[in-house]
Amino acid sequence: MTTPPLLSLIGLTVQTVRGSKHITWEMDIYPDAAVDLGVLKPGGIPAAVFGWLADLPRRRADRIIVLGECMKKRLIAHGISPDKIFVADNWSEHLVEQPKPIGYGPLSILYSGNLGMPHDVETIASAAAQCRQDGFEFTFAGGGSRHAWLQRFCVENALEGIRFESYCSRSELGERFNSAHIGLVTQRESTLGSLVPSKTYGVLAAGRPLLFIGPKDATPARIIERHNCGWQVDCGDVDGLVALLTHLNANRHLIHDAGRNAYQAFLKHYQREIGVARVAAILGVEAPSEQASMAAAAAS
Repeated sequence: MTTPPLLSLIGLTVQTVRGSKHITWEMDIYPDAAVDLGVLKPGGIPAAVFGWLADLPRRRADRIIVLGECMKKRLIAHGISPDKIFVADNWSEHLVEQPKPIGYGPLSILYSGNLGMPHDVETIASAAAQCRQDGFEFTFAGGGSRHAWLQRFCVENALEGIRFESYCSRSELGERFNSAHIGLVTQRESTLGSLVPSKTYGVLAAGRPLLFIGPKDATPARIIERHNCGWQVDCGDVDGLVALLTHLNANRHLIHDAGRNAYQAFLKHYQREIGVARVAAILGVEAPSEQASMAAAAAS
């Protein structure tokens, strides 16, 4: 795998010494992610050396598994043969036995998890500032560097419609999502193809529609388009986001329908058993019959 970065060099070593097959599973594309986030300077010597070392096992690998088409395009741009790159969507554990009906009350948007450098926070913060008179509720549960920035933004702008909560256990996560109307996922434009937000699948597993602030070609946006399970807004499009939230607030049936579609998408495509079967098929390992049938159904 690619976490930590350059771990695949061990696989390359074993492949070279023992003649074994070598398959890498790209969780993030390095050093691209570090360059995209400003940690490494584009075109600098550290990025160039890092990139050469990361691409060496990729070129020798028998197969490469990526989390989305956007990642595949990144590796093709590295000069990696597309014939050896296979897309396998990520998955989530079950969070709820059955999603609770989406209720009324103030429109509630929930972000759960780490809020860090890869995430667009400015767009949702500016939208919350514009919506302060509309009674919308924004909840950010978790932590991270951008979590702290957002708290300071709220204090400086006297925003009262944003709540901050701590991390919770996985057993409590489903209930937390069930208390909201919409699940929020964000991704900075620069990280298209180097990262795929894993939070996407937890929102689907909770049966909540997905609000994705990020690039149109990113994996969450493609999932939304494929399953009609939410809405995508470009980074920086504050007016568009405010207009969308206002429209959804006035048409709650759209939230209900998207939430239903989200949970059906999870059941058919993004459960753990289905995701494992996808990876097993790429590895050439025979999956158990139940998993294989579920994977076949997901592919149809």
